[in-house]
Parts: sequence; C-alpha cells; structure tokens
Amino acid sequence: MSYGIRFDNTYVHLPDTLFAQHEPEPVSEPRLVLFNRALADELGLDAEALAGDQGALLFSGNELAEGAQPLAQAYAGHQFGHPNMLGDGRAILLGEQLTPDDRRRDLQLKGSGRTPFSRGGDGRAALGPMLREYIISEALHGLGIPTTRSLAVVTTGDPVYRERVLPGAILTRVAASHLRVGTFQYAASQRDPDLVQTLVDYTIDRHYPALKGAENPALALLEAVSERQMDLVVAWMRVGFIHGVLNTDNITLSGESIDYGPCAFMDAYDQHTVFSSVDVQGRYAYGNQPRITQWNLARFAETLIPMIDDDPGTAVGKAEKVIHAFPDRYEEKWLAMMRRKLGLFGEETEDAALVQDLLSWMARQGADYTNTFRDLIREAAPDDAIYQDRGFREWHERWQARLSRNKKPLASSFCLMRHNNPAVIPRNHRVEQALEAATREGDLGPAQSLLAALATPYEDDGTLADYQQPPAPEEAVTRTFCGT
Repeated sequence: MSYGIRFDNTYVHLPDTLFAQHEPEPVSEPRLVLFNRALADELGLDAEALAGDQGALLFSGNELAEGAQPLAQAYAGHQFGHPNMLGDGRAILLGEQLTPDDRRRDLQLKGSGRTPFSRGGDGRAALGPMLREYIISEALHGLGIPTTRSLAVVTTGDPVYRERVLPGAILTRVAASHLRVGTFQYAASQRDPDLVQTLVDYTIDRHYPALKGAENPALALLEAVSERQMDLVVAWMRVGFIHGVLNTDNITLSGESIDYGPCAFMDAYDQHTVFSSVDVQGRYAYGNQPRITQWNLARFAETLIPMIDDDPGTAVGKAEKVIHAFPDRYEEKWLAMMRRKLGLFGEETEDAALVQDLLSWMARQGADYTNTFRDLIREAAPDDAIYQDRGFREWHERWQARLSRNKKPLASSFCLMRHNNPAVIPRNHRVEQALEAATREGDLGPAQSLLAALATPYEDDGTLADYQQPPAPEEAVTRTFCGT
C-alpha cells in the first residue's frame, strides 16, 4: 500500500557530493506516541492507516515506503561563529512528498541512526528533545510563523545514553526543504563553482520560481532569502521566541524556522534573555537575533560571490549592498509589526518612541511580554497592580491619544491586536513539565493537552488560564539544553 505517500524525489539527482545515500537503522520496538492527523491530511496521507502500527514501522524507518530514496545531506556551518563541516549526523531524508495541491515537502526522520556524517555520534535521539521539537514547531505553526512541521514521534524501545539513560525516539519532520546556508557553505568549500551554480538553480526552481530568468539569479536569490529571513525574525520577535542556536546550518533558504534544541519563549521582557545552556556569551540572545541573522546572510553572500559577477570586486560590492541594507529594512518591518501589536493604523513619527517607551517600562518592571500586550486589549486601562505605576499610566494616556487618531473604530484596533498578540504561548515551564511526564512516567497527557491549547493561540475562551500564567519562582526554567 502507498498510504497516500507520493514521493517525487529531486535532491537525489543533484551531484552526489551533496549527500550520501543511506538507510535508517532499525529499532527494536517502534511505537507511535504522537501523530499529527491534521498535517497528514494536508500532505495527502492516509491518516487512518498510519495512526497505528503501520505508522510506527514507517516513521521509525523499520520499513521504507514505496518510492523512498533515503539519504543524509551534507552541509557545513558556522557554529557560534566557528566554521565546521557537518551534515545529517542523525537524520535521514526519506523523500519529497507531493501534496494534493502539488506542493513539495521533505519527509525526514530525525534520530534514525548513524550516517556517514555522524562524527562519532550515536545517531539517535531521546524522547524529550523530539517532543520539544514537535511542540514548539506546531506552536509556531499555530502562531502563523513559517516553520518546519512535526508529523509523528515514535519511541524506539531502545535506550539513549546522555547524562542519564533516556528512552529513544524518532521524529518525522516535514519541511519545504532542508536547504540551508550551510548547504551552500559546504558546496563552496568544494571549490567547484559549477556545484554552487547547480545549487543556485535548484533553490530558485524549488523556492523562488519567480526569479527564473532574472538578470542576475545569484544576486536575486540573495535578496529574496534576505527578505524571507528578515520577515521570519520579525515574526519571532513579535511573540518573544528565542531560537537559541542561530548557526548558519540552521538558516533555511525557504525562510522556515528549523531545529528546536534549546529554543524557548520569553516570559518577562528583556532584550538580553538567553536560555540555551551552550550560549554562555549571549550570542543568540533575544535582542541579538536580527544582527546574527544579518551575519549569517553575509556568510551566504560569500558563497555566491563567483556567481554574482566575474569580477570579484564588483561581486562583493553588489553583495555588500544587500547585506548593508538589512538593518534599516529590518527596522521598518519591525516597527510595522509593533504598530500592529499596539493596534495602530497608519504611520506617525512618534510611533517608534511610543513603542520603545513601552518596552523600556516592561524591562524595568519585569513585565510579562505576552500578557502585557493582551492586557491592553480592553476599553479601560488594565487594573493589575503592576499597571498602577505612574510611568505606565502616562504611557497609556499617550497610547490612547494615538489610537484616537487612527480614523478607525477602537474595535478595529482591538481586532488587529488580537490577531497579532497571542493569548497562549508554549511557556517553558509548561513544556518542561510535559517532557518530564513523558520521559519519566510515560505519560503523554500533558504534552497532548499543551498541544491542544497551542493549536489556536489567539483565541481566549477563558479556559486556558493555566497556560497563560508566567511561572512561579520555583517553576521558572532558566536553562534549556540541546538534545545531542
């Protein structure tokens, strides 16, 4: 049976320098513990047939679907600023699914065993990190932010050895593609311009077909990828998301968020917020994400120099123009986003100060980022104790005056705010509680309840208070960890 799987694989036809054909390693006792029926339907899969034992066999890699051509992709990456040769050390791309509306989506197994790129690793994954990726990726999807998706989590029946012995698991990840800045860095390291040109053509064909026939395809691709990455970071900043490991191998050319290791959501507003245990210098702190994204795009630009112009000096000049335009362009997009969070229509010169003054007040008070914006969506000033502060009251009066100049009803402003300020985010303590219950007790109930709450994060029917509250001091999660 095909189970609705309709593979049409193109990556396997690229030069084999870019991948290694490799099958997943079998596991002893696969069991499907989470299955995304809604996503399965979007992909055109037979959700009913895959929701049980057959899904466990396919999503563990113990059986290969018809048309699968499993491979591990090669890529490089600047990790915390230092270049490394990497590749899929514990992931296998099964194939490219054609959806009912003829979109192309990678189906990848993560945690499926050693590959030629494992560099001494065991190629496996523990249940907790795979559940984290499932929860966070689906939360970002619910928030309307481009992201890879999670189709299934299968426990393997085999232990994984980390700081302690943990239950093993495999995640089925769905992505527009797994092309990364690091893919181009790897190709450029081979010192074969034809290989980079092949990737340029492939990326345009797959993600930017409107660029076909562009006068300068490589430069046009750099501009398009920069724009998508800009939009992505603005979206992260809107909801307080901190990726945690913004290395170049985690920057997709499709513009999707990818890889959810030590990622987390900010509670109290602070530009310097860091959760990742490995980010000791704060390189990837919340407020640094735009600057680091620009840095990563500069690394992408370097790989394209020979494609942009035959004269290196001319090529560098053209690429620098794109990279140097990033900060001003980002600020425009960020301010437009913040206007939406505050229900502001049109543009006024004082809007930037209005936004910054609120954020400064939040930082001084340790105010919750998510809840503060939701609390503003009411006719009168919020009456919680924190809002009795004189600084907030004065700011609120200025904001009300600005709203009055919108030339649109107040209800329109509140509607705009409700669509841009989530009522629910995957708060770190709730995520950790769900992962602990699953890992220590085999209880998936908390994870499933959390996923249900995150499915419609902009709706507040009064039943989600437990998921909206910031953590008590004893519940606070201050460090998150990679799953490797």
